[in-house]
Amino acid sequence: MISSPLRLGFLASANGSSARAIMAAIQTGQLAAEARLLVSNNKSAPALAFAAEAGVPALCIATQADPAAADARLAAEMAAHDVELVILSGYLRQLGPKTLSRYAGRILNIHPGPLPRFGGHGMYGRRVHEAVIAAGVAQSGICIHLVDEEYDRGPVIARRSAAVLAGDTAESLEARVTSLEPQFYVETLRDIAQGHIVLP
Repeated sequence: MISSPLRLGFLASANGSSARAIMAAIQTGQLAAEARLLVSNNKSAPALAFAAEAGVPALCIATQADPAAADARLAAEMAAHDVELVILSGYLRQLGPKTLSRYAGRILNIHPGPLPRFGGHGMYGRRVHEAVIAAGVAQSGICIHLVDEEYDRGPVIARRSAAVLAGDTAESLEARVTSLEPQFYVETLRDIAQGHIVLP
């Protein structure tokens, strides 16, 4: 059972645009939640400085040298900060078994294209939009899904369509979809907090 206010932890490898939007929604009272912790695998990630300035605990946990140790520490830090829902905001590392086990069914990711068709290993950022354009589909979209041990395979809990316009390039489609993502994340979390979306 998810509590209200939501107790959120964030993972970001760079700017953490969605994490910033979610924290702003919390501060303005638009979302009943608490930002408990932000973790990055990149010590120079702007998201770390943003979180610290917002008064949110921020940590860098490097993953490359010892992925197993990093996984154990990440799970422990999220638990120590009483996080109940983990929000991926441009986190470009696969999560390890300890984190996945501790937070099974409680890790959310946002994907910039329709799943499952435009997901999987290596399908992130502009690559997704290139694939959508190449496929010639009329609609792209954003999916928020639960995270498991395989990229983009977990159940989708919310979708938002984004039209592919005549003359669209991967760059123009990316810009339009990216502009929609942060608010969609906020709205989905609000639906979870209010009980309109029930996590399995």
